[in-house]
Amino acid sequence: MGGADPTRTRSAAEPGLDPSEPAVIAVRRVGDRTVPVALETGTFLRPGIMRRPGGALRVALAAVRAALCAGDDVRLQVDVGPGAELELVDPNGSVAYNARGGRAAWRASVRLAEGARMSWTEPAFVVADGADVVREVDADLAEGAELLWRESLVLGRTGEQGGKVLASTRVRAQGRPLFVEDLDLRDPRVRGLPGILGGSRVVGQVGLFGRDPEAGEGPDGPDLLDLAGPGAVWRWTGERPFKADAALTPVWHAWGGHL
Repeated sequence: MGGADPTRTRSAAEPGLDPSEPAVIAVRRVGDRTVPVALETGTFLRPGIMRRPGGALRVALAAVRAALCAGDDVRLQVDVGPGAELELVDPNGSVAYNARGGRAAWRASVRLAEGARMSWTEPAFVVADGADVVREVDADLAEGAELLWRESLVLGRTGEQGGKVLASTRVRAQGRPLFVEDLDLRDPRVRGLPGILGGSRVVGQVGLFGRDPEAGEGPDGPDLLDLAGPGAVWRWTGERPFKADAALTPVWHAWGGHL
């Protein structure tokens, strides 16, 4: 039983970015359990197993070295086999530091086979003053697959305005676009306008892709975005990261998140 194909993310470095090796996570279902077939340390991230009762496999990401600095190109590749269940945890989150005229990137490629399930929680992606970073997530779901994803983008550390970030997300279900977004927060003047972020510096969201929330499963209201296909996104904006946690946690649990 082979692992993921790491050549899918080993493209030439873009101008201003240094070549890097992706961290690779590949899991398969064997009987009633999910087991790893590839856990490969990349230039910046090291996956490690965290055991829990039940048939799912919980994997945590640990930093190999400091990131994100100018020139860093952090890459993550995840491959969940048919019927397997993965819980991916990033306990420390990410910080994009002052790039001093440079730029950085953080990219994830996620592939879920038929009937696979994955939950993924990221506590915070912090964009410090002077940072210039692209955050890309590309997910491909086969028939019956389900992805539950939680993240918070934080503009600036305490007392900071925050640097530049372009958050690009692409989710496909059975080859068709399900969620396509380029959240361009690079210009402080534009992102501070009413109807964009206004006075907010935190964008938190829980995304459920591949399945519609059932009636009564989680809160309703203007923060809930129904997708054209199976799935929904709950989005919160505000000033304080801890308030994002308080707003997102009930949705995360209602939609099936364990942590």
